[in-house]
Amino acid sequence: MPLIKDNAFVENTFAHVADDETPPEGAIVVSLKRWQAERETLAARNAPLGIRLASDQSPETLGADVTHFALIELEFPKFRDGRGYSYARILRQRLGFTGEIRAVGDVLRDQWLFMSRCGVDAFEVRPGTRLEDFRAALAEQTVFYQPASDCIRNVLDLRHTRTCAAAE
Repeated sequence: MPLIKDNAFVENTFAHVADDETPPEGAIVVSLKRWQAERETLAARNAPLGIRLASDQSPETLGADVTHFALIELEFPKFRDGRGYSYARILRQRLGFTGEIRAVGDVLRDQWLFMSRCGVDAFEVRPGTRLEDFRAALAEQTVFYQPASDCIRNVLDLRHTRTCAAAE
């Protein structure tokens, strides 16, 4: 699948390793099950490590272990499953994760902006996706009602600022 990060197509440098496979040298992504079973061995590797969380696996189960990962992939199995949005915010705001959060699975154009606002910074997109469409989707809205991880001021904050400025 094509990968978009920093508003550009990039090469995926991480290899996905099945639970029963021997990990190759270099950057790998493992399942939560494998991480829990082989935590010490995987943490001792001298290469970037990623983990893939299914939509029913909260990142809170990782706790302080998030520091071991350069990449956390969040699965979006279908359009209606919004748990990945919450998980991205938990990773950024509650767990302090500063690495790459990648949206994988059923990642649609209508979701890119909101995923980005929640802390997702890389997107596995469908073949044929145009970069111009991705950039346009991120620019479609500039004013938001809800706060998010991106620190863009929401409507309430903007209204309060205008009210305070008018009172001066």
